[in-house]
Amino acid sequence: MKIAVIGATGNAGSRIVTELLSRGHQVLGIARHPEKMQPRPGLTLTQGDVKDEAGLAKLLTGQEAAIHSVRFLGTDAHSAIGAAKKSRVKRFLVVGGAGSLEVAPGSALVDTPNFPPAYKPEASAGRDFLNTLKTERELDWTYVSPSVFFSPGERTGKFRLGKDQVLTGADGQSKVSMEDYAIALADEIENPKHSRQRFTVGY
Repeated sequence: MKIAVIGATGNAGSRIVTELLSRGHQVLGIARHPEKMQPRPGLTLTQGDVKDEAGLAKLLTGQEAAIHSVRFLGTDAHSAIGAAKKSRVKRFLVVGGAGSLEVAPGSALVDTPNFPPAYKPEASAGRDFLNTLKTERELDWTYVSPSVFFSPGERTGKFRLGKDQVLTGADGQSKVSMEDYAIALADEIENPKHSRQRFTVGY
């Protein structure tokens, strides 16, 4: 498949690019500074800005899927969604946050008393992005939330999927590596099961 990754040089984005390439997909890596990435077979690198709706729409035209892997404070939901719609890309997947996941029915992680204040603006922006997607009737979107602790690590291929609740492992922690998260995202592109839904990945 022809798949665009917006934010391809980021921690999550670069691992998603690697996973997609390992499966034989043709990847268009879009970043403000594409020179930060090493060229690889199957990877086309190009400069692009997620806030430039017209420019991004042009880049996404002809792609079968687009992945938005950009910090929510550095993007605009309406502009990014607008670009995807104008390009007529078939699927739009978003690397989400864990803050909007529920710790109890109707209670989001970001609203809990112990949620770190430093992360609240980004988490709140991620929730706003998800809520904007939920009003979308034209675009085939999927929002993929990682677990609470989301960092580079090992590609194990062993993880669980959930819906809107925080996943917690046997050790009491909510975590997933970016490498395993990339597997779940690539699986969703190849075998869609969460059209116009959010799901989460964790151990």
